[in-house]
Amino acid sequence: MQPLPPYGLSRRQALQAGAIGLLGLGMNHLSALQSLGAASAAEGLPKAAGRAKSVVYIFLSGGLAQHESFDMKPDAPLEFRGEFNPISTSADGVQVCEHLPMLAKRAHKYALVRSLTHPSNDHSAAHHIMLTGRSELPLGFDPSKPKGTDWPSMVALAGSLLPARNNLPPALTLPDKLQHREGRFIPGQFAGQLGKQNDPWFLEMSSYHPLHYGAFPEYLFHHEKGALEDQSVLFQAPHLSLPQGLTRDRLLDRVALRRSLEGQTRRLTDSMEDTSFDRYRDAAVSLITDGSVRDAFDLTMVKPAVLERYGNNSFGWSLIMARRLLETGVRLIQVNLGNNESWDTHQAAFPNLKNFLLPPMDRAVSAFFDDLEASGLMSETLVVMGSEFGRTPRIFTIPGAKLPGRDHWGASQTVLLAGGGVRGGTVIGATDKKGAYPISEIQRPENLAATIYQALGIPHTIEWHDPLQRPHSLYQGQPISGLT
Repeated sequence: MQPLPPYGLSRRQALQAGAIGLLGLGMNHLSALQSLGAASAAEGLPKAAGRAKSVVYIFLSGGLAQHESFDMKPDAPLEFRGEFNPISTSADGVQVCEHLPMLAKRAHKYALVRSLTHPSNDHSAAHHIMLTGRSELPLGFDPSKPKGTDWPSMVALAGSLLPARNNLPPALTLPDKLQHREGRFIPGQFAGQLGKQNDPWFLEMSSYHPLHYGAFPEYLFHHEKGALEDQSVLFQAPHLSLPQGLTRDRLLDRVALRRSLEGQTRRLTDSMEDTSFDRYRDAAVSLITDGSVRDAFDLTMVKPAVLERYGNNSFGWSLIMARRLLETGVRLIQVNLGNNESWDTHQAAFPNLKNFLLPPMDRAVSAFFDDLEASGLMSETLVVMGSEFGRTPRIFTIPGAKLPGRDHWGASQTVLLAGGGVRGGTVIGATDKKGAYPISEIQRPENLAATIYQALGIPHTIEWHDPLQRPHSLYQGQPISGLT
């Protein structure tokens, strides 16, 4: 048994240390425990019929180039159309980039919305827009850091409104928090005005490094230098297991004892602001005693053939984890494919997309679709894939760069949607001949967010409340029409 906390150590710190020592969790997963119980307290949500039970939001941080993926312009001049060629797909009349051959074979399973637009070309602002589903930035928005006045992320809102199952929060983000290469966290992924206690659960498995990009270790690269090798970059799933020699009954006895000791020492501390941590600890104890939930976090149990299908890299591992968490009852999972704004292809765009970015995404997402369909989860899981923005229609070379790329472009991007009742092979909206601006069926982030909330079965009448108990409408737009 660990000694009682010394004077000067807050109750919060003591509980954190106790939870880690008791459960055998690593320090890199502490934020998961801290946020575990916040979303679980949601009660009283009115019932509503959604097309799906769950949503997976695949987020390609940095900005996927629409010209080099799902909205190619082969008839445009070279400085607009780029180096890649389109290929036919399994959906009549739909073409995608030649470096997405696996997704091309599955185009009958997904829809493309080619007309999503918003007003910002700034990374931080655009992240905030696409992660919160609100085009208008809040008063006091600071692109350099998250603030309590930010709009809540969709993950935070879903986590606060939906009930939990199997002692897991209803919504979470993996495998990392979104960070800029300077180390700062990007706004829009936290709870903001919903209150810090409702910050999402971040299942942090991917280590941050300012000069590493992409699906490590197979596709680790640097935008300027190309391929990298660094064995120190790790993907660490939470280790939810009992310490050696500690049985389940002994664990529960120790929890009871710790509660008693905490009660005796409660008056010695003045850090009573975080009483919800008791719920985090209780939920963590339940997690490690529930084999089905614990196994969802154990990638060592994944068959080698499955790892090969997804790609034995961080993109594949992340979607394998998402696939397994769906079965445990998590309702909204944001999967960040690409740390440190990996998809920000200002320079050497064509070799970097061809060699490092498109292949692992193509393989992992395709395997994810196949597994959802084989397991019967495709019909009840809406999959969304997008970025904070698209890329400029004109190719350019930044000063000092050897090879060209494209700049930020909020005016148009393509978003992919599949499952959850979506009619595969559908194309909604179009951009002009240069891929610059939408010209039909214009969609905004508010429409995408409404589509996600509707798929989760959250009624359009629902409101959320800020710490001052002021009501805010959840839906800021209408769900995208024509998907079903």
